[in-house]
Amino acid sequence: MNKHKKILFVGGKGGVGKSTSAAGIALMLAKEQRKTLLVSTDPAHNIGDIFHKKLKNSAKEVYPNLFAIEISPEEEARAYINQVKENIRGVVSSHMQDEVNKQIDAASSTPGAEEAALFDRIVSIILDEGEHYDSIIFDTAPTGHTIRLLTLPELMSVWIDGLLERRKKTNENYSQLLNDGEPIEDPIFQVLQHRKDRFAKVRSILLNTSLTGYIFTLNPERLPILETKKAIEQLKKHNIFVKTLIVNKVLEVEVQDPFWKNRKENEQAYLKLIEQSFLEQKKIYIPLFDTDINSVSLLEQFSLKISQNEQLFLSM
Repeated sequence: MNKHKKILFVGGKGGVGKSTSAAGIALMLAKEQRKTLLVSTDPAHNIGDIFHKKLKNSAKEVYPNLFAIEISPEEEARAYINQVKENIRGVVSSHMQDEVNKQIDAASSTPGAEEAALFDRIVSIILDEGEHYDSIIFDTAPTGHTIRLLTLPELMSVWIDGLLERRKKTNENYSQLLNDGEPIEDPIFQVLQHRKDRFAKVRSILLNTSLTGYIFTLNPERLPILETKKAIEQLKKHNIFVKTLIVNKVLEVEVQDPFWKNRKENEQAYLKLIEQSFLEQKKIYIPLFDTDINSVSLLEQFSLKISQNEQLFLSM
């Protein structure tokens, strides 16, 4: 088995240091000479800002052995729609093509279109592009989006099953009435079946605990603790288990200033709550830095804090 999981998803509430955690883990792996891909699926991308690099939809090296992508949902949606149009070319008559394209363009502006396109790119990264990397780290959007994203393979497989069943009945009726009962070739059915097969492969990878791990980042504060607890319970219903937490921005033990002493006492209660609430998860505690992580050198220090907990990290 590989020393680390091939794929890691890093989630958490907005503002807790989720992107920094994902970047820190990716940096740690890259320093171990593992060719690593860091993928941001969060529309409010931060990865490029952390590395002071302008990132796009294609992989760009931001550090030796470390490549990064910021997926643009709009760009993916345009490519997705063009692919759909290409798939149906030749399936409908030429005089119907323009009308069908208009319908597809209208559908592209409906809610969920960009989400579907984003998901397709993630599937492509896992099944196709991922073979070029030793590790893939996903920096996901805040918690609600993460749950939606990780449960999409299951939800979309059910949806495609319905489409396939309806398509199968249509083809059977057509075959009986117009083709003397002989089976007909249906490119649309084949496209749907192909998508179903890919979703099934991705779902299998996401549920394979030897290949894929899940990490949540939180701060020792009430709202991040509550949100993390709900997220872990929701994902568990879909057989996705979060085994590691990064507890970020923990105050140093020795503080003298009355303001910070009060904050530390308050934090102690939340640290105790974290230990009681997340009995099944390993915890990596990262101290509060005296500045935000705004440079690669600071990220290296952050990454070092994670690697010092390597035994916990390996157990994810």
